[in-house]
Amino acid sequence: MNTSLKIGSIMGIPVKLHITFLLILPVFALVFSINEPPLGFAGTTPLILNYALSLLTTILLFVCILLHELGHSYIAKSYGVEIKDITLLLFGGVSSMEEIPREPSQELRMAFAGPFVSFVIGFGLLALHIMAISFIPSYSGTSIYLMVGILASINIVLGLFNLLPAFPMDGGRLLRAWYAKRMSYIKATHYAASFGKIFAVMMGLFGLFFNPWLILIALFVYIGASEEDKQTTVTIGLEKHKVEDVMSKEVVSVLPEMTVEDLSHFMFENKHLGYPVIQGNSLKGIVTFTDIRNILPNDRFATLVSDIMTKDVISLSSGANAAEAFKIMTVNNIGRVLIADDDDVKGILSRTDLMRLLMLESE
Repeated sequence: MNTSLKIGSIMGIPVKLHITFLLILPVFALVFSINEPPLGFAGTTPLILNYALSLLTTILLFVCILLHELGHSYIAKSYGVEIKDITLLLFGGVSSMEEIPREPSQELRMAFAGPFVSFVIGFGLLALHIMAISFIPSYSGTSIYLMVGILASINIVLGLFNLLPAFPMDGGRLLRAWYAKRMSYIKATHYAASFGKIFAVMMGLFGLFFNPWLILIALFVYIGASEEDKQTTVTIGLEKHKVEDVMSKEVVSVLPEMTVEDLSHFMFENKHLGYPVIQGNSLKGIVTFTDIRNILPNDRFATLVSDIMTKDVISLSSGANAAEAFKIMTVNNIGRVLIADDDDVKGILSRTDLMRLLMLESE
């Protein structure tokens, strides 16, 4: 199920709205509409206008969050990092990057770019706010006055919050960059993630007594820190190995002229749910259980593998490193990838093969 809706592109980066963003948008607007000034519009305008102003403020707030993410993305792109997309969701925004720069100075600049944009917006609006109060006496107390004040204060708080030294916040990446100048990247990640998890536990305990929302944020931080630590350990562990040293060289394949009925029996006998389709020595495509699942029983005798196979095969060369294979599997949500040199299939590599390699290396 696709849970995100693309609304456009900026700097060549697709911008998406997650379903959680669409759900939280009216909630944020409601919060602004029922809060008293200076954090809301309650009692300042008629009810309909009040909610309209609150909704506009919420939309502008998420535009600021988008600019925050674009700050990260702009610096990352300058270092050659590919940005898959930017998604606005429940907790704000997320930039999906191909990889995080390993050079500490690059990661430091990229991590700080987001909070810097938030500070520029926040203090810029605050300066305009103060100037308008000084030169336009009637400005004070108006709806625009309240809106600018709300956006200025939230952007400053957003910048400060993201500097907290805990993954997945920007401060966690700043901390790792600082550590990485003094030790290995994997050890720096472990230390920064450990600090983040300790911070999350303290935040959760504080939230238990004062604010339940902090417990949810603490859970988000703890999971983010754990995933960053695990992902980095896996990636760096796999970078040292070539796929040709890990892959299974005995590839079980099927012919394009095989019927779907024969293929279903073949899958049952061989206990695999996906097979490359090879004719001669040439790779034609790949067919999986998902491809045959929707074929009606009566049609399986007349339908050929060539009719349902996927022709755009995701493959890697035998000289690629295992970390690249893991990244491809993760991004495309697949369990195995074909290893081929110029359509000549050399082997197949599964996620299980990679996990087994990491287990052996750790032991």
